[in-house]
Amino acid sequence: MPDTPGVYTFLEKKKILYIGKATSLRTRTQSYFNDDLISTRGPRIVDMVTKADSIVWEETESVLEALILESLQIKKHQPFYNVKEKDDKSYLYVVVTNEEWPRILAVRGKDLGTTFNTDVIKKKYGPFTSGPLLRKALDIIRKIFPFYDTKSPISKDTKGQSANIEFNRQIGRYPRGISHTEYMRNIRHIELFLSGKKKKVLKELEKEMKKAAKEEWFEDAHRIKRQTFSLTHIQDISLIKDDLRRIHGVRVEGYDVAHTSGQDTVGVMTVVLDGEMEKQDYRKFIIRKYTNNDVGSLTELLERRFSHSEWEYPKVIVVDGGVAQKNAALKVLDRLGLQIAVVAVTKDEHHRPKRILGLPGVSVPETDIILVNAEAHRYSLSFHKKRRDKIV
Repeated sequence: MPDTPGVYTFLEKKKILYIGKATSLRTRTQSYFNDDLISTRGPRIVDMVTKADSIVWEETESVLEALILESLQIKKHQPFYNVKEKDDKSYLYVVVTNEEWPRILAVRGKDLGTTFNTDVIKKKYGPFTSGPLLRKALDIIRKIFPFYDTKSPISKDTKGQSANIEFNRQIGRYPRGISHTEYMRNIRHIELFLSGKKKKVLKELEKEMKKAAKEEWFEDAHRIKRQTFSLTHIQDISLIKDDLRRIHGVRVEGYDVAHTSGQDTVGVMTVVLDGEMEKQDYRKFIIRKYTNNDVGSLTELLERRFSHSEWEYPKVIVVDGGVAQKNAALKVLDRLGLQIAVVAVTKDEHHRPKRILGLPGVSVPETDIILVNAEAHRYSLSFHKKRRDKIV
């Protein structure tokens, strides 16, 4: 197995079971045979590895291209262990809007039908299994082919007001300012690249560069040459670092519930990875069953979280409360056959951390535990307030 970026496929008698991407094909595939697989990836992936009888792979020139190829392959083959038991609505898609100045946006599956009318979506790419990697990938693409990513459509009134977005930090590459034709050419290049047609993009850029040189538009020719070089030598160090951090880093998840006298009860999940908050991984839940029972609410929250086996599993779970909350979390994990450390943070009368239960044996900095717990408390109160105010 090569030590290069690419996409790997687990097979059972030539039937595709699972498709994944890797910064290093060798390191990633070896990780499926570690002793801690059930605690890091869950029983569903263990079942997949047990059934598989072979692995095939395809190398890519960069991690960015591996991310795109994985998405295309999952969409094409719909592998059982990628598709079943997952919430497709939680995955991200790249949307190209059907507007005069198309925007390119990362949109969660659950928001596709509510945020956009069908006629607003020109093209859709995905699903992408990693939100953080996708956002970094779009940052890399945007540096090569600038595009708008504003929340609102671009118009004559708003186009000039978008100086704070990355697109306008790249606009200096266009000596005369960018025309609508040039912008649409960028969009076409991005669409081709997201479709896995990098070679076609390079051929089109070569034609554009020759035309610009023939017309003596030397600054334009130089810009296109830079785009060609950047596309050929994609600098995706940020993707590599993020992917490796997610493989080898310590993911800590914090949970908390909030309500007002049993009304409008909500729960949240927050995430800290190697001391850094991963806000794109935060999740919100509306508690439906045990609305006036803190331990019951936490149980429901954890059961629903771990029904999403497509979400990366944590090394440590942090719950807000005492022994009862800690034991409730352990019972949920025991029923699911998961071996994940659980700690509970007790508070004083001012809701400041007083004691951490279950800390011995947990190889996570105490600062990470306090941070993820504080974030869970803040996030749950914020979500509860918004929901309560909306209902009122």
